[in-house]
Amino acid sequence: MNVPSHLTGPLPWPQWAYVPGETGAVEADSETLDMAKALVPSVFRGHVPARHPALRYGLALNDRGYFWESQEVLEAVWAAAPQGGRERVLLRACIYIANANLRLRMQRSHSAARLFGDALTELRALISRKAVAGGDGFVESFPAPALVALLQAKLGRPELTKADWIALGATSRS
Repeated sequence: MNVPSHLTGPLPWPQWAYVPGETGAVEADSETLDMAKALVPSVFRGHVPARHPALRYGLALNDRGYFWESQEVLEAVWAAAPQGGRERVLLRACIYIANANLRLRMQRSHSAARLFGDALTELRALISRKAVAGGDGFVESFPAPALVALLQAKLGRPELTKADWIALGATSRS
C-alpha cells in the first residue's frame, strides 16, 4: 500500500463508529481506515516502533470508542509485525481487547469476558517470554503487567457492562 499523497497531517477520525448489526445499512468508514492502513509497511523489520502512526492511531481509535475500527487498524499492524515476535503477541491481546470492548457496546457481556480472557492469556504468554533490553519497540514501552491486573479485576466481576471497556492508549504511553 502507498501513503495517499493528500495525507500530510494527523489522521482524521472516522465519521461514525461502526457497530455490526446496529448501524443499519451503513458500513464502516473504510476510506478513513485505509489511510491508516496505508502507513503500515508490508513487514516491520525487527520490531514495531512504539511511535508508529498506524499503531498509535489504532490504540487511539479504541480509546475514542471506535472499537471495530481499532481492531481493523491493529490487525494491519499485527500482520506486518515480525513473525514469532513479542509484538505480535501484544498486538493480538490489544485486538482481543478492542473486540471485547465492541462486544460490551453490543451488550454481549459473556462474549466480551471470553475475549478479555483471551487477551489475558496472550499477555501472560508475553510476560513469560524473554524481553530484549533497550529496544524502542511497542512491546518494550507497554506496561503489560498493569494491563494484566486490570483484566483480572474486570474478569473478577460477576457481570461486565458497557462501562467496563478498557482503554489501551493511556496504558501504553511512553
